[in-house]
Amino acid sequence: MNTPFSSTPAESDRSCPDAPSGNGRSGDASSPPSTALAILLIDDNPRIAESLAIAIDLAGHRLDMAQGPEDGFSLLAARRYDAILLDLNYAAGRTDGAEGLAMLERLLADDPGACIIVITAHSGIRLAVTAMQAGARDFVMKPWRNAELIAKIELAARRRAAPRDHVMTEGTAEPARLLGDSSAIARVRDLIRRVGPTMAGVVVTGPSGAGRGLIAAALHAASHAAGRPMQRIDVRDPLAWARLDGAEGGTSWLLRHPDRLDDVTQARLLDRLRSGDRHIAIADDPRAITPALARQIAAVEIAAPSLAERQDDVPLLARHFARIAAERHGLPAPRFTPAAEALLATAHWPDEARGLAAAIERALLLGEQGVIEAALLAPPVAHNAAPAPASTSSRASFDLDESERVMIEAALVEHHHNVTQAAQALGLSRGALYRRMARHGL
Repeated sequence: MNTPFSSTPAESDRSCPDAPSGNGRSGDASSPPSTALAILLIDDNPRIAESLAIAIDLAGHRLDMAQGPEDGFSLLAARRYDAILLDLNYAAGRTDGAEGLAMLERLLADDPGACIIVITAHSGIRLAVTAMQAGARDFVMKPWRNAELIAKIELAARRRAAPRDHVMTEGTAEPARLLGDSSAIARVRDLIRRVGPTMAGVVVTGPSGAGRGLIAAALHAASHAAGRPMQRIDVRDPLAWARLDGAEGGTSWLLRHPDRLDDVTQARLLDRLRSGDRHIAIADDPRAITPALARQIAAVEIAAPSLAERQDDVPLLARHFARIAAERHGLPAPRFTPAAEALLATAHWPDEARGLAAAIERALLLGEQGVIEAALLAPPVAHNAAPAPASTSSRASFDLDESERVMIEAALVEHHHNVTQAAQALGLSRGALYRRMARHGL
């Protein structure tokens, strides 16, 4: 399952079992198709989607459809596509192409080798030219002939990308995509674009579960070494150090928890690191890394923002996690009730995006008829909550109280203020719910 920003809450490798073998970008441009292409259409016009689906299916390729930028980024965070068909306008009445051009810029920033073909109206030739100058591989104008469109897609997907500063090569893993539009995640993306192509050592900090591993993967995907897999080791395991000696030069390394080593062990680790390699570290406390080791692995710090810092991204992430979980379990994409959406925007999620993803998956499995209700998004409120320890901070107590209040309020809205039904959904008696409602002023 993909996290925080993209794609997956767990800081782990991602795989794409249902994508076609190879990346579909190699070989002679004039050669006939040898494998089916995976194509993504990002267009909010259902008639265009239906027409393209038939034409692409008859050509032996696979088409996934996204109704807009949010759906498009969610799908791209989960699998690789050989070609992307990108409409340039989405909002009603818009014809300036600003939305599509902004998405084009972000897609190419995440993956400079992406094969993007823009779709525009016959009157939009200037937009098409602007898109080509920005890095689109080709363009099609409405209306089109299906045979010509398929030929353009196949040609563009199999043509090697024009040389760029750090174009990814054959066999490259899917670029890590950081989902969200908040200023906090935009700053992270900007740092990755600036630092990724360099050889600088980077330490990724922030709360566990907030997507530190995904940020590391995005740094690697933006680097010159993106054509080879990044090697991951937990430096707390002495047996893992042997791998540092066996890899070829120019390797990217993800070093987990160097801050938990004592000074002597950090000095030994520094002696094992090769100057020609790229080192990215994940650490809880970068101040615990010695200055000598920090020069090699922590020249720049990138902090993964917590969900509290990017609250506006939570509904988007929730929809992404719901779609991923539904695909995994063979279920239809779920729908969030209004109360559930209200809860997503205000609740505190332990374990950050990873915890949000787990809560969404649990709610999907426990829900009925493809509906995720607010009461399913968190375990039932305890009947007899133990008093908080004296050492608990006032901030933590406030968060717990606020989460309980939001859950109760959401359950009441969900059940049209029927206290009996809301109490059952929360696992409380009517009396217990009334007492909590009085305490929270509900």
